[in-house]
Amino acid sequence: MAEVRKFTKGLSKPGTAAELRQSVSEAVRGSVVLEKTKVVEPLDYENVISQRKTQIFSDPLRDLLMFPMEDISISVISRQRRTVQSTVPEDAEKRAQSLFVKECIKTYSTDWHVINYKYEDFSGDFRMLPCKSLRPEKIPNHVFEIDEDCEKDEDSSSLCSQKGGVIKQGWLHKANVNSTITVTMKCPKMRRHAFELKMLDKYSHYLAAETEQEMEEWLITLKKIIQINTDSLVQEKKDTVETAQDDETSSQGKAENIMASLERSMHPELMKYGRETEQLNKLSRGDGRQNLFSFDSEVQRLDFSGIEPDIKPFEEKCNKRFLVNCHDLTFNILGQVGDNAKGPPTNVEPFFISLALFDVKNNCKISADFHVDLNPPCVREMLWGTSTQLASDGNAKSSSPESFIHGIAESQLCYIKQGIFSVTNPHPEIFLVARIEKVLQGNIAHCAEPYIKNSDPAKTAQKVHRTAKQVCSRLGQYRMPFAWAARPIFKDIQGSLDLDGRFSPLYKQDSSKLSNEDILKLLSEYKKPEKTKLQVIPGQLNITVECVPVDLSNCITSSYVPLKPFEKNCQNITVEVEEFVPEMTKYCYPFTIYKNHLYVYPLQLKYDSQKTFAKARNIAVCVEFRDSDESDARALKCVYGKPAGSVFTTNAFAVVSHHNQNPEFYDEIKIELPIHLHQKHHLLFTFYHVSCEINTKGTTKKQDTVETPVGFAWVPLLKDGRIITFEQQLPVSANLPPGYLNLNEAELRRQSNVDIKWVDGAKPLLKIKSHLESTIYTQDLHVHKFFHHCQLIQSGSKEVPGELIKFLKCLHAMEIQVMIQFLPVILMQLFRVLTNMTHEDDVPINCTMVLLHIVSKCHEEGLDSYLRSFIKYSFRPEKPSAPHAQLIHETLATTMIAILKQSADFLAINKLLKYSWFFFEIIAKSMATYLLEENKIKLPRGQRFPESYHHVLHSLLLAIIPHVTIRYAEIPDESRNVNYSLASFLKRCLTLMDRGFVFNLINDYISGFSPKDPKVLAEYKFEFLQTICSHEHYIPLNLPMAFAKPKLQRVQDFFSFAVDRLTSVDSNLEYSLSDEYCKHHFLVGLLLRETSIALQDSYEIRYTAISVIKNLLIKHAFDTRYQHKNQQAKIAQLYLPFVGLLLENIQRLAGRDNLYSCAAMPNSASRDEFACGFTSPTNRGSLSTDKDTAYGSFQNGHHGIKREDSRGSLIPEGATGFPDQGSTGANTRQSSTRSSVSQYNRLDQYEIRSLLMCYLYIVKMISEDTLLTYWNKVSPQELINILILLEVCLFHFRYMGKRNIARVHDVWLSKHFGVDRKSQTMPALRNRSGVMQARLQHLSSLESSFTLNHSSTTTEADIFHQALLEGNTATEVSLTVLDTISFFTQCFKSQLLNNDGHNPLMKKVFDIHLAFLKNGQSEVSLKHVFASLRAFISKFPSAFFKGRVNMCAAFCYEVLKCCTSKISSTRNEASALLYLLMRNNFEYTKRKTFLRTHLQIIIAVSQLIADVALSGGSRFQESLFIINNFANSDRPMKATAFPTEVKDLTKRIRTVLMATAQMKEHEKDPEMLIDLQYSLAKSYASTPELRKTWLDSMAKIHVKNGDFSEVAMCYVHVAALVAEFLHRKKLFPNGCSAFKKITPNIDEEGAMKEDAGMMDVHYSEEVLLELLEQCVDGLWKAERYEVISEISKLIIPIYEKRREFEKLTQVYRTLHGAYTKILEVMHTKKRLLGTFFRVAFYGQAFFEEEDGKEYIYKEPKLTGLSEISLRLVKLYGEKFGTENVKIIQDSDKVNAKELDPKYAHIQVTYVKPYFDDKELTERKTEFERNHNINKFVFEAPYTLSGKKQGCIEEQCKRRTILTTSNSFPYVKKRIPINYEQQINLKPIDVATDEIKDKTAELQKLCSSADVDMIQLQLKLQGCVSVQVNAGPLAYARTFLNDSQASKYPSKKVNELKDMFRKFIQACSIALELNERLIKEDQTEYHEGLKSNFREMVKELSDIIHEQILQEDTMHSPWMSNTLHVFCAISGTSSDRGYGSPRYSAEI
Repeated sequence: MAEVRKFTKGLSKPGTAAELRQSVSEAVRGSVVLEKTKVVEPLDYENVISQRKTQIFSDPLRDLLMFPMEDISISVISRQRRTVQSTVPEDAEKRAQSLFVKECIKTYSTDWHVINYKYEDFSGDFRMLPCKSLRPEKIPNHVFEIDEDCEKDEDSSSLCSQKGGVIKQGWLHKANVNSTITVTMKCPKMRRHAFELKMLDKYSHYLAAETEQEMEEWLITLKKIIQINTDSLVQEKKDTVETAQDDETSSQGKAENIMASLERSMHPELMKYGRETEQLNKLSRGDGRQNLFSFDSEVQRLDFSGIEPDIKPFEEKCNKRFLVNCHDLTFNILGQVGDNAKGPPTNVEPFFISLALFDVKNNCKISADFHVDLNPPCVREMLWGTSTQLASDGNAKSSSPESFIHGIAESQLCYIKQGIFSVTNPHPEIFLVARIEKVLQGNIAHCAEPYIKNSDPAKTAQKVHRTAKQVCSRLGQYRMPFAWAARPIFKDIQGSLDLDGRFSPLYKQDSSKLSNEDILKLLSEYKKPEKTKLQVIPGQLNITVECVPVDLSNCITSSYVPLKPFEKNCQNITVEVEEFVPEMTKYCYPFTIYKNHLYVYPLQLKYDSQKTFAKARNIAVCVEFRDSDESDARALKCVYGKPAGSVFTTNAFAVVSHHNQNPEFYDEIKIELPIHLHQKHHLLFTFYHVSCEINTKGTTKKQDTVETPVGFAWVPLLKDGRIITFEQQLPVSANLPPGYLNLNEAELRRQSNVDIKWVDGAKPLLKIKSHLESTIYTQDLHVHKFFHHCQLIQSGSKEVPGELIKFLKCLHAMEIQVMIQFLPVILMQLFRVLTNMTHEDDVPINCTMVLLHIVSKCHEEGLDSYLRSFIKYSFRPEKPSAPHAQLIHETLATTMIAILKQSADFLAINKLLKYSWFFFEIIAKSMATYLLEENKIKLPRGQRFPESYHHVLHSLLLAIIPHVTIRYAEIPDESRNVNYSLASFLKRCLTLMDRGFVFNLINDYISGFSPKDPKVLAEYKFEFLQTICSHEHYIPLNLPMAFAKPKLQRVQDFFSFAVDRLTSVDSNLEYSLSDEYCKHHFLVGLLLRETSIALQDSYEIRYTAISVIKNLLIKHAFDTRYQHKNQQAKIAQLYLPFVGLLLENIQRLAGRDNLYSCAAMPNSASRDEFACGFTSPTNRGSLSTDKDTAYGSFQNGHHGIKREDSRGSLIPEGATGFPDQGSTGANTRQSSTRSSVSQYNRLDQYEIRSLLMCYLYIVKMISEDTLLTYWNKVSPQELINILILLEVCLFHFRYMGKRNIARVHDVWLSKHFGVDRKSQTMPALRNRSGVMQARLQHLSSLESSFTLNHSSTTTEADIFHQALLEGNTATEVSLTVLDTISFFTQCFKSQLLNNDGHNPLMKKVFDIHLAFLKNGQSEVSLKHVFASLRAFISKFPSAFFKGRVNMCAAFCYEVLKCCTSKISSTRNEASALLYLLMRNNFEYTKRKTFLRTHLQIIIAVSQLIADVALSGGSRFQESLFIINNFANSDRPMKATAFPTEVKDLTKRIRTVLMATAQMKEHEKDPEMLIDLQYSLAKSYASTPELRKTWLDSMAKIHVKNGDFSEVAMCYVHVAALVAEFLHRKKLFPNGCSAFKKITPNIDEEGAMKEDAGMMDVHYSEEVLLELLEQCVDGLWKAERYEVISEISKLIIPIYEKRREFEKLTQVYRTLHGAYTKILEVMHTKKRLLGTFFRVAFYGQAFFEEEDGKEYIYKEPKLTGLSEISLRLVKLYGEKFGTENVKIIQDSDKVNAKELDPKYAHIQVTYVKPYFDDKELTERKTEFERNHNINKFVFEAPYTLSGKKQGCIEEQCKRRTILTTSNSFPYVKKRIPINYEQQINLKPIDVATDEIKDKTAELQKLCSSADVDMIQLQLKLQGCVSVQVNAGPLAYARTFLNDSQASKYPSKKVNELKDMFRKFIQACSIALELNERLIKEDQTEYHEGLKSNFREMVKELSDIIHEQILQEDTMHSPWMSNTLHVFCAISGTSSDRGYGSPRYSAEI
């Protein structure tokens, strides 16, 4: 990296820790000057806890302050074995002599040594916590309004949602008797099965069912319901004592109940009831609360059962295993054998089977042979006669005592028929091959013949049996090949067993194809049967392949060691058959058991050219294993025998090929090798010629000897100390002299004195190979040599310098398979060398390099889990044998520093960084072992390790820092890994070492980062912090206790606070991120500081920081050690500064993008923005009408800044304390390494929710005293912001409803997990938290954020579950907020009552109370919310009933909404609340009236109707009924006017409700809706509040439809209304007349009447100001900047009077912006203020009273005719059906009678604004011609003949001028036409008009500031280059030609001439202009235009007989100022308006 940091330069010289820290921190400070990066020195932890011992011990919560005792211990775990006893032979260690073998044996027999960290489970992510489950057992299901089925019939829903509702659905027919409403019946006449239902209100309903049975059912159901109701009424009378809150019965009962309680209490008691409940409310809220984090998606999403990769000890690899069960083998020659006369017939001779697996794909044999003897006992007996010839091993018949192998009697091992095979790499081309042999008899074909050609079975059987008997007795120990068969094993590469597979037929063995290679060849052709012409021997081989049963017992290993479970004396033993695992690294694993087998394969003997022996044909090979070549040497009894024989024998024979001089063998001889091998161990092969001739005569002549030796061969086992296994060719000798082993070397043969006879001149005649399966011998040269050298050194031989290093370096070349297999052995030896042989300097480094090589190889092969197992279980630091030698942790750390500092070997450095975790873990285990074994753990922390070791660790840290902070880009993986493993190591050190020292290390490391770092480094930093902070004793490390300040400081603090506030202040509360706090609570301070910086950064970094904190808090919340509420309170208090962090970022949490605009807040959002939006004109935002920005930036040379978040509607007026958003610097932060990021970039939903969750946790858990202290300490503005946070919580956690959930989650998913989240993954180091993190990321990226299934689809169940979670979250959040806000109102009652409750604090508290209702709560939380609201009203009546009506109004609106709820309990509660509000109001006015509430309720109902929010009319009626009932049964009120007033109110509401139906009908038709609302507004002229309500409502609809001009007009009308009101009250100088200039429509507001409606109107100058500000805002959005000044003229005097200069600067800044905008839009012409259309409706049946009406519609910007037509067709098509709506294209007058009445016809015509000449001179600008216009024009051509178009002399034109009843813009988008005037133009008038238009167009183009050349040329071409019969000349020829002109009035002709003169003048100027603009390439084109123009001028001059244009005037100087010329030519300069015709026209 080019930019090498300053501070890293200073890191090379190691000095004392303190100095280094100083230098690091100074370097950091010097290089990066940025806020909040000063390094805070951590406290000296050990010192502090010893000094404050008493304080800590006396603290009741000392568990939070102290590490527990016995935190760490060593345990020895005995190895888990599969076998019953150890596989290592008992005296193995004694017998072993080689160091390597010794170490292997030691490794396999030692137990595991594990360091136990008692609280390890608490040291990871929250998901690893040992608590049973992070999720509650049973999640309650909450009922929400939003989920109640909208489609449900209103009335049924209101009944059914009540508790215990009875539901029956079906059809009943209702007769309309005494009912005014007719009901369309399903059946005209009444059915028989009818019944009458009498209502309480005397009404009867006659109902009928379809069948009798149905009628019975209905009657039973109805009776049941009536019964339930009666019961509940009776019950209620009993329960009158019950309080209102717990009451959930029917509405009337409810009324009765509250009133019963009020009856006894009268008025004062009611107040008391309000007061009493605070405590009760609090208690009832506390019931059944949940932990908010339980419902967090991350907690829910991942259940870590089985995901956590626990480090397991080494174990034998279990591959794909299957069981082979051998049943029987029968050929088709069967007979009774021997004594078996009664039994079933059997084979007549013995057969022997061997089974093995062959892999055709990889062309090899992959298992050892499994030999099976299936002969029945009677057949076996045929062999027993040969026992004498068998080597004297004893066998079934021998009489020697029973011998045992591994505790199993040999007899049990004789006839094993079940084998377990295992396959590492299963695939379909693996075959199980069975080879069948019989006793040697002769030629295979000859022997097989009787079995194949079988004519007379009985006879043949006897014959074969007879021969067999003879053969068996003579040649019983020799075998010959006979047949083979094969079957596939697997179906696929997953290893599913092919259980249905069968063996192939039994094929005769071909004597020339015996070897394994031949078998493999045959198998590869097996798939292609057409190729194989194999001879089949009929027979049945019954061998099954099965899965290994789970509970398989009595199994033994391939070394015959019994496996668990094993019963004594069992008969049915299964043996494991050794697998020959492919030599691939991925299949390797570290050996854990002792196994030592050698497999020997004699392959071939070449005896065809030998002359030594006369007879050497049927050759048998005998293999022995010997340990001496003396003459008396005996073979060792270590060869595994075949079935029926003994388990171990001294020799083994291969099969014999009859009459073959070059026999091939396929036998496998398995030998158990001894533990110690020496040079004399060798294999001896003896060859015999076997005589097969059988004396059939049966004479007594002595037979030939059966066998004669025909040669010997031998091979030593070891070469250079290692076992050799490759294929070898051996010479054969004819004799075996003593000392024959010396003959092997070639030169020895020559000069040897041994008497030896070689066969065939010592040529290599015998081919053999062997295979070693041993876990104590290695065949790797380098490993062997290294251990050999170590053994030499250990035995004390003198060491040659550099020798050891040479062997160490050679280890880099060891085979990776060997490295893995002997991993623990090799690693432990290297660690021994590392610490013991340090007398040579380079040994430790070289040793570490080998370690590094091994570690990196393991990782590259993906086998790093073995390293983890090694460290955890096998690694046991040994004390160095040399005195004063360094321990492993010291040496290793030192060598790591050395490697990191030698800059030459970058490869080694990078590897060391990448795999640093291994070294750190080794160091940590070494440190822990040292502490425990040396008993240093009892010492104080400071004395546990020497100072020198501290220094080493510090140097190591400093050596690592630059590799992370500088090289991160070049080595991303390495730096990430070392960052993580260092963190894990330091986390461990906090448990083992001096904690203050480790804090300093952490601090030094973190100060290596800076806030300007690139994103990736910021992520490293948080990974580091997250790891450290997951320490199991993180809380005690932070010391959550009070640190008293020095005395003087305390006194000062007290005074400064006492002055502010007279509350008791605990001055020790650390609530801000001060240096003190960061020092005392080091880790949490560090984390919060870094988070606070991160929040100003880009999304990924914020996301990381927020996740770290949230996950940490989740962990605290679920930590089983800290569940007591006092403990949780203490922990929450530790995070108090986090709240401050949120307050700093309040803008981004509560910005207006994030929140709804509160209806209750007249203070408009974007005005607020206005106030802070400009500091300088250049910083003005582009006026986009974006939904999220009202004002963006002005392109004025400076690059604009799109301000992403405007002031939130939640931020109160005058809110200071936010960075000024306008200042140019604050909005963009340039940084060298990262692209410039807006400092306040938007937080997304996920981030906000996470932050708020943390805030809620703190607020909920912290103790009330602390909370109060905190509230008292912060500034008033911060206090409001703290409340804002609560409100924001309600908004962000609101429940969205099931319907929304699926949609929202999909969107969220694609956003969060679609982006590459890789940046978040921690290094995939499987130390607990590391891998967790990696897993998490992996999962979260895969799955949907639905927590149930991880598929991408979302099922019903998922949505239900997600809804359940969200519902619970919402409920828990609202209860937490309710708790907090209730506590707040208790503590701050006096402040809230300031100014009669009209103060910002009260406003905020009230907003929160309302926010509960706005954000739809669950039924449960609403119950509590209503209780709080009742208390709130009685506590602060003045806020509701005195002064401004805002609170009362907003309250009525929200509560009324609840009165229509689909949930009955909510309706009941809401009705009661409304009633109590009226009653409180009534009491408040000393029982005069409740006028305010009365009026506000009416207004609220109107508003609800306007917002079409008042669905559920019947439910609302029910609520009104409840309220009436209250009033009637409220005894204390009986005597007053109250009940009648209530009744009056409910009546009035019912009349207002009538409008609802219509609103509903026109919900989708904005124009009709607006008209309707406008007529309502008109009807309330006398009630300003209600008129205002409807105007506001219209504004809302316009905003929704994007009609901003109309919005602005609504605002202007509202402001005028208030101004008029104030004017009449003499509170404002002028009324609505002041608005006249803005719109002439304003006179409507002057119609206000003085009556009762005016009584409780609390308008003031303040209200007016807010409304005027709103107007400015509206006009700005409407782009009508010109009239902003008119509004400002009304605002300025008020501010001047009040001396509010700050506000004045803002007003003037706004004006400046407006005028700048005017200039801009005049220049760019980009502003389009609307398009107008005439729309007329025809069709009485459809449009009713609209039929025949004509309107002018104003459409936004450039709306085309087709666009509006489509919109209208769609709109009315939805109403009447698309096929019934027709558009009339023609603009002519429509004759309604001619239209088809079956259709709805709509005529749409494009119209333009119309101005007469006078107006045109007055309205100069584009804006004036689009503002306040009420006349429009369109033209239609016609001819007198009736056609539309005709030739020029007959073409007439009809011009229609329409006048509207109001001017545009208006509060509506369409205005009716109230006057129409038509003017008919004659053909000559049409001509004059056309020429006039063309002239005007040219003039306009030429006079614009920057001429549009392309447009100009197009127009010119149209004027001068036209064909003969068209264009201007055509008019001249038609009307001005001498012959024609006389036909027309001379006045008209002159007019036309005059127009032509002007036209020519304009063309000439345009041509001149074009000449100036064109480039060379257009000269020719221009010349063409000019010549055309000259011709036109000439012809025209000829026609009118005058020279129209002098040539010279074309270049006269005064022509240069074209504008001047145009002024001279008095034409109109607009193409929009029409001058009034100056010619008489017929009208």
